[in-house]
Amino acid sequence: MAQTKILVDSNSYFRLAQNIHPLLCVPFGKKNVTLYVHSELNKEFRSNSRLQNKFHWVSDSEYANNRTRSISLSNQQKQDIEETFDYMWQYAKEAFHQTRGKGPAPVDTRILATALVLGIQVVTDDQDMIELAEEYGVKQLTSLALMKLMLDEGRVKLADIQRVVAQWQYDNDTPYKNWNSEYEELFKSKPPTH
Repeated sequence: MAQTKILVDSNSYFRLAQNIHPLLCVPFGKKNVTLYVHSELNKEFRSNSRLQNKFHWVSDSEYANNRTRSISLSNQQKQDIEETFDYMWQYAKEAFHQTRGKGPAPVDTRILATALVLGIQVVTDDQDMIELAEEYGVKQLTSLALMKLMLDEGRVKLADIQRVVAQWQYDNDTPYKNWNSEYEELFKSKPPTH
């Protein structure tokens, strides 16, 4: 059966993978949903000491091994992704960086370009990424929406989701301002506290 591939961006990976392990490359549900990270995640992690300190567990072999497989791309897809990245990055620089002083990073834009070319969804909590994705018609899920899908498809239990959310609060790394409203809407209860 064919996979339904979903790309998980780095911020969502760091929020989910420690408590839902293995997170990647484990098909689940009726549509054989399989999660992947972009190959750039490992480079991003290795070059950022803040991420290495905050998410030290990411370099443990069990997590590193889970990230070794990525989505296979043909040469044509790679070329299409590069072209798509070029115009998306130009837009991001003009619409975000020049007007707001911040916006999606090049790696975030590359993830969205990959998803657009492949016609797959992206999991992200980054509001700039979500806005850029909407501009180009890239479908996205938040980390909470992904966990709801995983719950509905029997991949995780509610206790797993509660553990993840409690960890976010303990680490002071909640996804975005109104995440608790989304939690209540999706899971019909108040979020757990740490």
